[in-house]
Amino acid sequence: MPRKPLELPPAVARNFVRDMRAFFAEKNSIKKDGIAAGTLHMLKQHYNGKLRITDVREMFIAMKYQA
Repeated sequence: MPRKPLELPPAVARNFVRDMRAFFAEKNSIKKDGIAAGTLHMLKQHYNGKLRITDVREMFIAMKYQA
């Protein structure tokens, strides 16, 4: 069953893109995980489904060249 697209308020979407850029600019993997964890917390406030840090990392990678 396909997932319903996640609709975010514009400010949250901008913060997601900001975090994604910071994620790819960071060289330290522990700091990358911290950025992904913060983004996960932000997304969970607007999405009731199950999300994990790996899901956020996959979203960052999938959207890397779209932002």
